[in-house]
Amino acid sequence: MDALIASAKKDVLVHLVKLSQKRGMKGSKGSWKDFLQLYDKKFGSSMSDPARRSVEDLAAFLKTFSQDEDLKIFEKVLQCHTNRDAMIEFQKHSENCESPEQRLVCLTLNHPQYAVDYSLPSYEEGWLVTKCSKKSKEMKSTKMLAIDCEMALCNDGTEALIRVCVVDQNFKVKLDKFVKPSKTITDYRTDITGINASDLDGVTCSLNDVQESMKKLLAHGKILVGHGLCNDLRALQIDHAKVIDTAYVFKYRDAPNRRPSLSNLCKFVLGYELRENGSPHNCLDDAMAAMKLVKKKVEHDCDDSIPFTPREEGGEEKDRTAKLLIHRIPVGIGRTDLHEIISGEFTVQNKFKPNRKQLDRYSAFAIFKNQQEANEAYEKLEGTQEKDTFGRPQKLVSFKLDTGVSGSLCVRKMACGNLDENPTAKRSLQDEEEPLEEKSKKVKTDHPHRDDRGEEELGTNNGSECGAHSAEIEQLKRELRQRDEEITSLNRIIVALVRKQQL
Repeated sequence: MDALIASAKKDVLVHLVKLSQKRGMKGSKGSWKDFLQLYDKKFGSSMSDPARRSVEDLAAFLKTFSQDEDLKIFEKVLQCHTNRDAMIEFQKHSENCESPEQRLVCLTLNHPQYAVDYSLPSYEEGWLVTKCSKKSKEMKSTKMLAIDCEMALCNDGTEALIRVCVVDQNFKVKLDKFVKPSKTITDYRTDITGINASDLDGVTCSLNDVQESMKKLLAHGKILVGHGLCNDLRALQIDHAKVIDTAYVFKYRDAPNRRPSLSNLCKFVLGYELRENGSPHNCLDDAMAAMKLVKKKVEHDCDDSIPFTPREEGGEEKDRTAKLLIHRIPVGIGRTDLHEIISGEFTVQNKFKPNRKQLDRYSAFAIFKNQQEANEAYEKLEGTQEKDTFGRPQKLVSFKLDTGVSGSLCVRKMACGNLDENPTAKRSLQDEEEPLEEKSKKVKTDHPHRDDRGEEELGTNNGSECGAHSAEIEQLKRELRQRDEEITSLNRIIVALVRKQQL
């Protein structure tokens, strides 16, 4: 292990140290900050950001670990980085002879968002890390497989794989399986996945069975294709370095910071509608579509940009405010339960994973036909009127379901131009109650739950999100100035009254 650490790049060592902090790992000299107090007599732990430390400092800390379990985690992380580095290094030295398929792999690997989206936790138990052979024949392989998965929401707030489809480059189905989840499912998201509980009756195929099948299918240097592929890999718990992500390959001509949806790519690149508005996904159709897009690019070198057309699904663009934000929802409460709590006809969309501080809660949108219906549903809610951390009005609603389950959640109206109408801010809804100053300091590395393979921002560190945060900060500053002025005025009145009494 010492030899691997000595040969690792700084960014890898930083990753390892941050991982140790996140998992609360301790070496023979304690945690990272404990180590710094002993190791650095000048600065101690006052400069604890691993990225600001030298390679020697990072390596010295990592070498204090000797427990097999800790070393196993570090070894997996190093293996993942080695695989990716090998792929990228090969691409760099084969630019003059690479195939169109390899160029798309290179385009994916060099995409600015790749390092964020594909930083998979493959060091955890149960993950499959495919080996990246250095054999020239395997590295140059142009054989491809396209994949798509569907996931359901579990009672602990995590997601579980419930269906997987794989097709080869000749569109032959190589794998099409329903998967038995290992946890209790609270929401099958049937309106999106097209799958309900009865579809999984009698299913015996497990995640481990799928991983074994994928291990065989991905052998000999095969390229894995998908749209928002990192999400599928997370569900499969597979780390595969040789990938083509069509969300990276194609882009919007007039909105470069948005990822094109699979539906729009099919419409503008392939010339057909992937699905009717409101129809659920079809795993097989989506896998086929991803492969068709790559083959079109490979065989015809088609334009990689398409026109940006804001979605009008559910009237979202026609009436952007015809929805309510529901947040702090207990993870055990599903779509059906929300309809019991909130009156009116609406669909539940854009479900977000629990945030890091409230793992037992999540957020969602209730989409209505028009603004009037959304307002009526909000007014009918019986709850305590309050304000969120940004001062926006909302209701704290307590409920007791027919099943006997009770709890509370918050419902807020949407307003044109606020934070929630900024697509980049949608990933921040899961951190709704987090202080603004903490949000502005953080550099997020997680990714949002994809919705309908939909249009989402290309990252959290781009100008549009900075603009959203800046606007919020400026608004808060204005409010503070107004309050200061009010306080000053009140002080003047008090002083005047005191003087009057003295006279």
